[in-house]
Amino acid sequence: MSPRPLPIASAYAPWDDAVLFEVSWEVCNQVGGIYQVLRSKAATMVQRWGDAYLLVGPHLPAAAEVEVEDEPALDFVGELVQELGAQGLRVRHARWLVDGRPRVLLLDHELQASRVEEVRERLARDHAIDPGQRDALVDGTLAFGEAVRKLLAAATRLAPERGRRRRVVAHFHEWLGGVALPMLRREKLKLATVFTTHATSVGRFYASDKTDFYDRLPYLDADAEAMKYGILTQHQLERVCARECDVFSTVSPITGEECAVLLGRAPDLITPNGLNVARYDVGHDFQTLHAQHKEQIHRFVMGHFFPSYAFDLDRTLYFFNAGRFETRNKGFDLCLESLARLNRELRTASPGTTVVFFIVTSRTTRSLDPSALHARAVLDELRVVSLRIGESVGERLFRRSAAGERVVLDELVDEYWRLRHRRVQHAFRSDRPPLLATHVLDDPEHDPILAHLRALGLRNAGDDPVKVVYHPEFISPVSPLWGMDYEHFVRGCHLGIFPSSYEPWGYTPLECVAMGVPAITSDLAGFGRFVADVYPDHDEWGLAVLPRRGRSFEESAGDLARRILRFCQLDRRARIALRNEVEQHSWAFDWSRLAGAYHEAHDRALATR
Repeated sequence: MSPRPLPIASAYAPWDDAVLFEVSWEVCNQVGGIYQVLRSKAATMVQRWGDAYLLVGPHLPAAAEVEVEDEPALDFVGELVQELGAQGLRVRHARWLVDGRPRVLLLDHELQASRVEEVRERLARDHAIDPGQRDALVDGTLAFGEAVRKLLAAATRLAPERGRRRRVVAHFHEWLGGVALPMLRREKLKLATVFTTHATSVGRFYASDKTDFYDRLPYLDADAEAMKYGILTQHQLERVCARECDVFSTVSPITGEECAVLLGRAPDLITPNGLNVARYDVGHDFQTLHAQHKEQIHRFVMGHFFPSYAFDLDRTLYFFNAGRFETRNKGFDLCLESLARLNRELRTASPGTTVVFFIVTSRTTRSLDPSALHARAVLDELRVVSLRIGESVGERLFRRSAAGERVVLDELVDEYWRLRHRRVQHAFRSDRPPLLATHVLDDPEHDPILAHLRALGLRNAGDDPVKVVYHPEFISPVSPLWGMDYEHFVRGCHLGIFPSSYEPWGYTPLECVAMGVPAITSDLAGFGRFVADVYPDHDEWGLAVLPRRGRSFEESAGDLARRILRFCQLDRRARIALRNEVEQHSWAFDWSRLAGAYHEAHDRALATR
């Protein structure tokens, strides 16, 4: 059954006298998922708004140097930059080096401590926002908010050519980008506003700490929980932004539920997140690329496991979960529980199959584990020696075979290379079990993932069909263990497993789909809920939605283990067919389909002014 398409987003702006400023702490600043939203959506927004679309973010020089290309502002934005410069606010006008090359205004938002205190006092006086503890991130966002306030106040005063006043709509993302919104509203400026929250602070903290968040949600005292977790300022900023904006949106219906309870306002509409699928589209080569990048993962696995013992790589499947270090929210705990069950099942249900499961996250570490580095270096040397012997033997074998001689292969290898090969082989072997973690952690005895692995008995023993690699650093080409992009790693894997217990949206399974990799998400993730609502046949084409709401941890773990086992029992031809199905459905999540909700939010806001 083919996917039921959403309406294609309108490609024109009905407001020819309007300008759109989209404000976020993550413009040209890769922190989390909002960065992905903004950069992937940019081309669609430029298609509709042209140069009347401007992204606004903080000027962080180290990040900006690789993200943007400076460009002089020749239209009314040039006047705006000059006026703000006269007020002491430096604004960098540039093009973001992403698809669509949108205009960006990066604000030099640094303020003296006394000026930050003035912003705190203003928010406390006018909006009853708790001043909060002195926190570097909060201080930075307050300073950024004051710079945004100046920018948008000036933008509403400037008249364009021919004396017509330009209408201004400002779209703020999260509390980090929304500080200016209540201040601007108090100034009673003719400004249309949209506020999108991609999660709630209380929801994220509470779900990390407690189970059954959505069952407990109707009974939560939001202020009390915010005080408990030390996030009262952030929570109150979210709530006042939700209250004061013209149009309030969030990314999924499930997050809308927590907004209604915790922020006191249900969203006016849902703005689901998409991707620029064309960026991932490689045509028919996606199967070839899977094979190529799987070979790179093979190389890592050989270096990690083969010093201790070997297994058949042709019967090995690579699964992964990746994201922030939130063991419960991201479903790391459920993955490991299910894999422990799978470990027992595979011994009888699918003997000979090996599963290597990667947990890819970011933790404070001291270094890469020296033994992992040593093993990889020796493996690379073994490959060099083996290839050198192969080249030498191949030519000699060819000549003697052509001459009709009887060939003894051992005699074709020079004594030097035979000895060198034996020495490298010996150096590669180890009598220690394979590592669980690739890095030296600050406190391995109390690390929750290592503790969970020990409790479950997942120790990478030779007779374990399921192996686990805990990689507490995001994969990158500069890593000596990998030498590959995260995107290439995803393409080389067979299955992404993301059974989140709290995930307002969830880009990781969506990225899998865009690259033709089957994935499992959950009905407690915004993306999973969206897929379940819009595409009832999702299981048939490789995107499973694990039911978690209203179920116990044990029930969910058993269900997940059964789903993974069924995948393990597919033969190679069935896995190839499934990847084809996934890839064919990826365009359903392109921004050309999903940006319409953003356009509606902007149109609604402008209609109020």
